[in-house]
Amino acid sequence: MKRFSTILFYLKDQKRNIFFYFLTNLLSVVFSVVTFGMIGPFLQLLFNPKAMETAAAPLPVSGGTILEYMKHQLGLIIAAHGAVYGLSVICIIIIVFVLLRNVFYYLSMRLLSPMRNHIMTRLRADMYTQLLMLPIGYFTEQKKGDIISRMSNDANEVEWSVIGTLEGLIREPLTILIVLISLVYISPLLTLFLLVLLPVSGFIIGRVSRSLKAQSNTAQEQMGVLMSILDETLGGLRVIKAFTAEKLMAGRFFSTNESLSNIRNRMNFRRDLASPLSELLGVLTLCAVLWFGGRMVLAHKALEPDVFMTYILIFTSIINPAKALSTNFYNAQRGTAAIQRMEEILKTPVLITDRPDAKELVQFATSIEFRNVSFSYNEVVILRNINLTIEKGKTVALVGSSGSGKSTLADLIPRFHDVSAGELLIDGVNIKDYTLHSLRGQMGIVTQEPILFNDTITGNIVLGKPDADKASVEQAAKVANAYQFITSKEGGFETNIGDRGGKLSGGERQRLTIARAVLKNPSILIFDEATSSLDTESERLVQDAINHVMQNRTSLVIAHRLSTVRHADEIIVLQKGEIAERGTHDELLQKQGIYKRLIDMQEVK
Repeated sequence: MKRFSTILFYLKDQKRNIFFYFLTNLLSVVFSVVTFGMIGPFLQLLFNPKAMETAAAPLPVSGGTILEYMKHQLGLIIAAHGAVYGLSVICIIIIVFVLLRNVFYYLSMRLLSPMRNHIMTRLRADMYTQLLMLPIGYFTEQKKGDIISRMSNDANEVEWSVIGTLEGLIREPLTILIVLISLVYISPLLTLFLLVLLPVSGFIIGRVSRSLKAQSNTAQEQMGVLMSILDETLGGLRVIKAFTAEKLMAGRFFSTNESLSNIRNRMNFRRDLASPLSELLGVLTLCAVLWFGGRMVLAHKALEPDVFMTYILIFTSIINPAKALSTNFYNAQRGTAAIQRMEEILKTPVLITDRPDAKELVQFATSIEFRNVSFSYNEVVILRNINLTIEKGKTVALVGSSGSGKSTLADLIPRFHDVSAGELLIDGVNIKDYTLHSLRGQMGIVTQEPILFNDTITGNIVLGKPDADKASVEQAAKVANAYQFITSKEGGFETNIGDRGGKLSGGERQRLTIARAVLKNPSILIFDEATSSLDTESERLVQDAINHVMQNRTSLVIAHRLSTVRHADEIIVLQKGEIAERGTHDELLQKQGIYKRLIDMQEVK
């Protein structure tokens, strides 16, 4: 039940529905048992009419049992109207009770469906919220396909396995309990014999289902690998075709798919064993009860035949709930593995959060300062002793070889990562003392790979300012040199750009991301190699847009093509996570150091 705590958490605000669900199930079971209880008098009326007539005799002073009371009332009806009339009354009672049983069963299902959907809606929402809150570093170690699998396949497994089990944990035990109480009432001795047999059946079922959880966990992991291969295939289809790697990728997919199929077959074989195994055990138990009870009827006269038949009929009503309970138990073993995988996301600590006393960064006023900043990830030092001040309105460029720490340094400013040592301050205040929302609200970021969404051009531009009017959107597009190509589209600003902006060229995508940054109108701009993947013409258009946007703004530019940063107020040369050189373009050229070597390698004149 430990794993069920996650599901039960989402039922805390459903107490009223749970109460009525329990009540409707209780009434459904009661009417079901009473219906079976009517079979005894029905059989006695058919095969021993005289016994029913004698039942009309006055009851003892104590009133007798419920069965005796029912027989007495039927005896009075038969004595007054005849056996055929009594038979009709019994049939009508059975029909009414069956109708009531099914009405209450339907009502219980009407109550259950919203609760099931409530749990899954909140569970998926919490997982998505958690994914939005987790730091960027978390996703560098996770496969995107595996995360998608946890949100989809594992969630479905939880819905149909675990929540289905929770249904059964109310209805089926309730049915079994009421039936057992009825059986104890009819014959305590025979029921005691029955209760000795039931734990043996439960032990056998538990032994068979023990390995299902481990198998299910392996299956869900394989599904995650399968989704990752699919995601990589869709994202790298051009490369796969260009390198004729279709056979290689197909081999990976088919191998994982076959492995998943084998695991699921083994799981299903074991799960499907639940129903026939529980039925066989139920029949064996029934035969034992028939043998023991039959001896009580024949040898000792300790049980009346009609009472024994009623006992058997009521007992048979326990077999289906027992089968369902054993199947639910098997499914629970599968579902708990899915819950565990989802909990790994839900319970991952969110390390970058607001402090309780965090304040709003209303307006960026003076400077951004790195004071003895170091940063490590998984015990690997990426930045070491960085001291850097970016004054308001100035442009600072970061250059250096790949892996020198340029992007990591830029990621520290919006707190995508937190510094490992030292301080990062804005306007003299540690950025951890600001709320994340207000801190990032002062910034606009344009990355090397344009991040766009399957939406209209307008929808992508207004991402950071959803309440922007049409005029503002158009002005942002003009500043970003995007207005002309947008208006040339058939749908204009309402053109859908496809998945990841696939309907646009590289330069068009990048100019849209610049327009998005312009519309937000941030005080601080971060450009992470925004032109490195573009052709010459697109680079010129994008660079013109960047130059236009950077006017009167504080800018941090990460540059691969050094020709784009020669006019920066200060150029920082990073090497192995440390500042190796700093100065203006001309000053660094005179030093004849790393920067000059990089310039010569790019043949910039």
